[in-house]
Amino acid sequence: MMADNSDLIVSGVSEPAEVVPTPLSLVPHLQNVAILLDIDGTLLDLAPTPREVWVPPGLMETLNTLLQRTSGALALVSGRSLNDIDLIFAPEVYPAVGGHGAEMRLAGGNEADSIKAPPLDKELKRRLAAIAKLSPGILLEDKGYSLALHYRLAPQAEQAIYEEVSRIRAELPGAPIEVLPGKSVCEIKHAGFTKASGVRELMRRAPFEGRKPFFIGDDVTDETVFAIMPDFAGLSFSVGRRALGVDGHFDAPDDVRTFLACLAESGTNKMSR
Repeated sequence: MMADNSDLIVSGVSEPAEVVPTPLSLVPHLQNVAILLDIDGTLLDLAPTPREVWVPPGLMETLNTLLQRTSGALALVSGRSLNDIDLIFAPEVYPAVGGHGAEMRLAGGNEADSIKAPPLDKELKRRLAAIAKLSPGILLEDKGYSLALHYRLAPQAEQAIYEEVSRIRAELPGAPIEVLPGKSVCEIKHAGFTKASGVRELMRRAPFEGRKPFFIGDDVTDETVFAIMPDFAGLSFSVGRRALGVDGHFDAPDDVRTFLACLAESGTNKMSR
């Protein structure tokens, strides 16, 4: 749930944040703000499999309103590829940082403006994909720039998955890869780019440049973005957990959606922190 006592919200806190302010007390006028939103576990409720997530009624209308009132400075920031993001939100197409920073699109309807990494090596993918055979219920997701092993349906396989990934990495010490632990998922991607690196590049481009961002995310992979928000005089909020270093938290994606809907409705007003 959101709380009204916004005087408790301070950038760079060292203890877990307890609240988020009401929309009117959160940000300046929307023309000075960039809205950055993770998808799974933040905008959308988690589902047993990645393909089962769904967009609740009214959410795309809210996003479209905020996109308009920020003059295009709203972006989705996700581990999913741009293509996957577009399938989820079809027929709408939003600015986005996809693939954990591997690709970026500045405006809806355009192709990727920047691609930061080649696809994973085919032989490496083959070896990692074989891990899915460890247990029924492990789901393999090939994102091009990364490969994810989802074990929400096979929680008992978590340790075995990470042990096998570690074994493969030990056999390929020169492979430029990074392992990202997530909520019931182990993801392997190229090293050298993150959601934070993608956001940094996004914030150097119009219409995001010069604005104060606020970012909402839920997972370990979002912590890199939490960490850089002070560099832009921005704000960050975690979902479902009280992450360190953020300005506040939401209990669940439904609270995020309610907050954004209120922000969209009040977006024509001048707001102050």
